[in-house]
Amino acid sequence: MNKIKCCFVAAIFLFGAALSAQVKNSDQREPGHTNQSKFKQLYEEFATPNTYRSASGAPGPDYYQQQANYVMNIELDDKNHKIYGEETITYINNSPDNLEFLWLQLDQNIRTKDSKALLKNGSNLIPAEDPKRFANKYLNAPFDGGFVIEHVKDANGKALPYTINHTMMRIDLPKPLESKGRVSFSIKWNFNIPDHTVSRARSGYEQFADGNRAYVIAQFFPRMAVYSDVEGWQNHQFWGNGEFALTFGDYDVNITVPADHVLDATGTLQNRKEVFSSEMMKRYNKAKKSYDKPVIIVTQKEAEQAAKGFSEKKKTWKFSAKNVRDYAFATSRRFIWDMQAVKMGDRDVMAVSLYPKEGNPLWEEYSTKAVAHTLRSYSSHTFDYPYPKAISVHAKNQGMEYPMICWNYGRPNEDGTYSDRVKYGMISVIIHEVGHNFFPMIVNSDERQWGWMDEGLDTFMQYMAEQEFGEAYPEAVAPNKAYPSRRGAPAKIVPYMSGDQSTIAPIMSNPENVYQLGPNAYGKPATALNILRETVMGRELFDHAFKTYARRWMFKHPTPEDFFRTMEDASAVDLDYFWRGWFYTTDYVDIGVKDIKKYYVSNKPNQKMKEYMAARNIKENDLPPLVYLAEEGSDDFDPKLKGKSALENSKTLKEFMMDNLTPAERAAIKEPKYFYQITYEKPGGIPMPLIVEYTYADGSTENITYPAEIWRKNDKQVGVVIASEKELTGVVVDPKAETADIDTTNNSWPKKENKTNFDKMKEKVKG
Repeated sequence: MNKIKCCFVAAIFLFGAALSAQVKNSDQREPGHTNQSKFKQLYEEFATPNTYRSASGAPGPDYYQQQANYVMNIELDDKNHKIYGEETITYINNSPDNLEFLWLQLDQNIRTKDSKALLKNGSNLIPAEDPKRFANKYLNAPFDGGFVIEHVKDANGKALPYTINHTMMRIDLPKPLESKGRVSFSIKWNFNIPDHTVSRARSGYEQFADGNRAYVIAQFFPRMAVYSDVEGWQNHQFWGNGEFALTFGDYDVNITVPADHVLDATGTLQNRKEVFSSEMMKRYNKAKKSYDKPVIIVTQKEAEQAAKGFSEKKKTWKFSAKNVRDYAFATSRRFIWDMQAVKMGDRDVMAVSLYPKEGNPLWEEYSTKAVAHTLRSYSSHTFDYPYPKAISVHAKNQGMEYPMICWNYGRPNEDGTYSDRVKYGMISVIIHEVGHNFFPMIVNSDERQWGWMDEGLDTFMQYMAEQEFGEAYPEAVAPNKAYPSRRGAPAKIVPYMSGDQSTIAPIMSNPENVYQLGPNAYGKPATALNILRETVMGRELFDHAFKTYARRWMFKHPTPEDFFRTMEDASAVDLDYFWRGWFYTTDYVDIGVKDIKKYYVSNKPNQKMKEYMAARNIKENDLPPLVYLAEEGSDDFDPKLKGKSALENSKTLKEFMMDNLTPAERAAIKEPKYFYQITYEKPGGIPMPLIVEYTYADGSTENITYPAEIWRKNDKQVGVVIASEKELTGVVVDPKAETADIDTTNNSWPKKENKTNFDKMKEKVKG
C-alpha cells in the first residue's frame, strides 16, 4: 500500500478505533491466564543451552562424541543362509564421565521366535492376503532368528560378564572406563538370516526359482550404542520403527562368501585385484573415467552364467571404511554390476548399482543415473559428499539405508515392461535411500528418538532432488510435466492434516508412538520445510541456513533444538511460531475470507455514528474535522457517493490534503474511490502468512503476502483495508496452494460453488 493510501486509511479509521475503545467495568474483567500466544518463545520446549550445545544451534566448546572402531571377520553360509562373525571393538571414551559398563545394540534379536516386538501392536485378521505371508504368519513355525552370542572376551582373552535385555546387551567392565580412556574387547556370534520378502526384515535374502539367493545384510553385528551429553546411554529398545543411534568409527572388515558371488559393501575394497577378474578390472578402470554414463562391470549374460553353478570354493573380500556410523553389504552370484564416476569438488566418487536380471531393463537405465544425480543434488544443498562411493542394490520390496549402500525396490513385469508408477517409484526410493547418506549417516541424528530428523529432512531433500531430476532428465518424465513427487508439495499432506486428530501425533513424537509413521515422520516435516523455503523464508535465506546446519553437524550428533536454533541463527527469521505449530502440535492450516464490506468516503456521519453521538450528547460541531465512511447497502447510504473519489466526496479530506501537501505531492495523489474492510478468519491453529490475490473490475490482479505475524494479536481473525481506484471483484486466499490449507471452501470471495460429484456427472451427461 503506497504512502497516499496509508494517509487515507489512517484518516478514515482513526476516529472509528477511538470510538470502539471502551473500558470494561471492573466486575466484568476476564480472569488472568498464562501466555497462550502461538508466537510465544519456545523456551519451555527447548533444552537449556550449555557448553556442549550453544544457544546458536552450533556445537559448544565442550562438545564431545565417542568413537568405536571395528575389526571384523564375517562368513556367509549360503547353503544354510546363516552368518558367522567375530569382531574386536575398540571403544574410545571422549566423554567427561567414567563408564562402569557399555551398551551394545543387538537388533537381530527382534527376529527371535519369542520377540516381544511381534506382539507390541496386537493384530487382526486381514480379509485377503498373499498365501506366502499367510502361511508364514499362521501355519509355519516361527522363524528362529536373533543373535547367538558365543563369547565376549577382553583384550587378554578373559571372559567378560554380559547381560542381554531383548535388543540391548550390557557388558560389565572389571573397572570403570575413565574419561579419555579406551578399551578393547571381542565378540563372537552367529544367527540365521531371514527371508526378507516374507518377514519384511530390513536385512535378509530373496530366494529365486533357480535356487539362488540375493543377500542384503545389515544390523548383522553387535554395535555400540551412543553415549552423549543428551541421553547418556541411548539404550532404548529396538521395536521396529525407531531406527538407529550409532557411533562413528573406523572399520576393517573381511567378508567370506562363495567364490562365484560378487559383493559390494560400505568402505573401499582393499583386494580388488584378488577378487576381480582381469576383464572386470579393465571395466572398472574405464568406469572411473566415465562421467556421463555407467560402465557394466558384470554383464547380465555373465550373471546368468554364474547363477547356473554353486561354487564350493570361498572368496574373501576385504574392506576399509573411515569415519562411518554403521556397516552393510550385499552379495549374490546373480548380481549385474555397473558404475560411473561423479565429480565432487576436486574428487571423484563412484555411483554404483547391483541388481539381478529381474531388475532389468529398468535398473540398467535409471539406477546409477539416479544415484549420481542424488549425490550432485544433495551436495549442492549441504556439503560435498565425503565418501568414496554410493551403492544402490535392487531388493524386492525394500527401501533401507546404510553408509555408502542402500536397498531399493522397483521391479518390472516378467516380460520387462513397467508402468510409470514403477519407474517413478524406483527412482524416488533410490534418491531417498542414497540421500540418507547425508541424513543421518553423516548428519548423525538420533533416529531411535526422533524419526523425523532423518526421514523428514531426507524426504524434503528428496523432493528437491526429484524436481531437479525432472529438469536434468526431461526425457525421463512425461512431456512438459514436473516430476510426480509423492511427498513434499503442500497439497499432498492435506488429507493427513485434515484427518481424525485422535490418530495424529505431533512430529515431535517418538516413531514408535505414532499411528501413521509415513505422513508423520516423512510427509509432514518435508512439507513444512518446503513451505518454509518457498513461502515463509524464501530460498536464499532458507538455503543458507539449511546448509549452515548441515555443515555444523556433519559427523556429529544434532538434536531437534540444534536444527531449530541454527535455522534462526543463520537467517534472522523468528520461527518459534512455525516450529510450535508444525512440529509440536497437531494443529492444521485453515485461513479464509470471513466478510467484506464496501465503503465510500462521505461528508456526513452515518446513522450508527449519529446514534453514538446522540447517546453521549455530542453534537457534530463539537467534533474536530473528520472523514466519515458510508457502507454500501446500509439503510442511510447515499447512492450519489458511488463513482466519485474520496476527495470529491469529502470537502474536509480535500482541504486537509491540499493544505498539508506540497504541489509535487498533490500532483502525485491517486484518489481511491473504493474502500474495502476485509475480515480474514483463521479456523486452523497454525499461523501462516496470509497470501491473497485481489482481482479488480478491469481484470487486473494484485498479489499481497501479509506476514504470519499479522495473527500475533488476534489468532482468530484480522482486518485488512484496501483503498483502490478500481472496484474489487474477487479475493482468493492462498491462490497457488502454498500453505497446506485443509479447507479451501472459505478461501474465495465471492464464494465459489463447490459442485458435488453428482452435479459434475449431470453436467457431463448433458455435455
